Amino acid sequence: MKMNRQGMVSVSAMLLALPGMALAHTGAGSVNGFAAGFTHPVLGADHALAMLAVGIWAAQLSQGDNKKALWLVPTVFVLAMALGGVLAVSGVMVPGVEGGIALSVVLFGLLVAGAKRLPVALCAATAGLFAIFHGMAHGAEMPMAADAISYGAGFMLATAMLHAIGAGFVLAAYKLLESPVTGRFAGMAIAAGGAWLAMA
Repeated sequence: MKMNRQGMVSVSAMLLALPGMALAHTGAGSVNGFAAGFTHPVLGADHALAMLAVGIWAAQLSQGDNKKALWLVPTVFVLAMALGGVLAVSGVMVPGVEGGIALSVVLFGLLVAGAKRLPVALCAATAGLFAIFHGMAHGAEMPMAADAISYGAGFMLATAMLHAIGAGFVLAAYKLLESPVTGRFAGMAIAAGGAWLAMA
């Protein structure tokens, strides 16, 4: 395994940041519009961990013959999350949203830790299912004074950014370390963070 000092420092720093996010206080602050939408998934530890995990998982799945997984799984997540947001803003809510979000963090973390190579269509469907819960939470917590379109654009962009960070993390680890182990450790950290948040 090839590994230089700079690569080890970069990967280690990213790994150490993941448990810290799990301990962060979930909340989006009091800003409105686009900024509120953008900060909600970024500052919400449960959302951020799940979205990072989806990006990492997509990158893992893309290694080999499933190149399209790198963009398909995150894209389905973002679109399904937007649908969940629209439903919530329209007054449609389903029970167990918070439980679904907590479960998504643990499940995505475990899938990353196990580096499971499941069919891409199944992975995209799984990501989309749990994304609806995340979108409903975003929509339900939209500030009353916020413009729904701007707010939605904000949380969609933030989600795509978190997916990209997760995917970039794993792809960089593959290149620097020539090993999938780093992504698996990240998955374990995410699953542990999700379990902690569920019990908190």
